[in-house]
Amino acid sequence: MTNGNNEQIQTYTRFFKVLSDPTRLVIVLLLAKGALCVCQIEAALKVHQAKISRHLAYLRRHGIVKVKSQWKWKYYLLFEPRNKFEQGLLKCLEECLANDALFKPYFSQMKQCVSQPLESVAKMARKL
Repeated sequence: MTNGNNEQIQTYTRFFKVLSDPTRLVIVLLLAKGALCVCQIEAALKVHQAKISRHLAYLRRHGIVKVKSQWKWKYYLLFEPRNKFEQGLLKCLEECLANDALFKPYFSQMKQCVSQPLESVAKMARKL
């Protein structure tokens, strides 16, 4: 392998490594549907804020998510794919896994969270 090819392979490998954690994978799948507040992600996954924040920071460091602030809320969104590989992989994940029975409870919970005021969702998330 040439050095240039090896660097490209390393880029692909890092992308898969980022998605290899179950919590991060579910977060990416949820964000594929649109921007979410941290408390909505917490409530959908039924996971404490510290763990969600740690995974979001990891995803952000690797360029998978970005954050925007609105008043006191932080919303996370998926990044714009940098190449056809990332674009294709994200599309595949969204199409293939969004309908998988393993992930349906997360999407169902997310829909509930999105339909409620953020204050209510934040209170629900604090009780986890």
